[in-house]
Amino acid sequence: MIKTLLDIVQDILSEMSSDEVNSINDTIESMQVAQIVKSVYMSMMSNRNWPHQRKLIQLEPSGDDAYPTHMKLQTPIKEMCFINYDCVKDGETRKRYRTMKWAEPDDFLRSISKRNNDQDNIDVIIDPSGVELLIRNDLAPTYYTSFDDTTLIFDSYDKAVDDTLQKSKIQAMAYVMPVFFMDDDFIPEIPDEARAALLEEAKSRAFITIKQMANQKAEQEAQRQQAWLSRKAWRVNGGIKYPNYGRNSMKYQSSPYFDKHNKKPTP
Repeated sequence: MIKTLLDIVQDILSEMSSDEVNSINDTIESMQVAQIVKSVYMSMMSNRNWPHQRKLIQLEPSGDDAYPTHMKLQTPIKEMCFINYDCVKDGETRKRYRTMKWAEPDDFLRSISKRNNDQDNIDVIIDPSGVELLIRNDLAPTYYTSFDDTTLIFDSYDKAVDDTLQKSKIQAMAYVMPVFFMDDDFIPEIPDEARAALLEEAKSRAFITIKQMANQKAEQEAQRQQAWLSRKAWRVNGGIKYPNYGRNSMKYQSSPYFDKHNKKPTP
């Protein structure tokens, strides 16, 4: 059964033998419980990449000729899945989407710094940080990086096609953090199989925080639900994936946002 925030709060208050409420704002205790539900929910959403968090997103181009390959994230994300860019050439009508490759900031700088700024196909772009970037202007982008996990910088653009990279030519997908509203009718966005875990974990935490006592049954159920969910995070793809030692493994890097399972860039 899908429950609203008010339903969840009422269930927990009933378990705690507290006063009945008709709104999460009726009593101090009900507001405390609602806040606990929010905290538990946000914690659950942040500790793994849930399938329902995987969404198409948009990138906002600078729109400024001074920053032809700068684009900004418009959505708070957990991790970038992929970015495709339409690398259509001048005079072509067929779309040519190509997956952009992530480059670590130091690799990106090391690569583009090898370019010859005396050549006509190299633009010297002054990043807002004051750092010079040698950006090619005669071909579509291949690599991208970020120095702040908000602004993405691509290695090139084709000025014969566009003065700057275009929003309309981007296909991007990322894991997006959901929003939690403190409203009676709000329904937390969460897979059906995880709703019991949310309720039991919030119930356990509410007993400890508000009643200053443990609810052994709720704690055990919360642990059981979390253990089960850890094995079944991906409903469509058949649950947890274990290492395949017969294949080359992907190397995970440090950034919490961007896909780094790519080769180093070339100038």
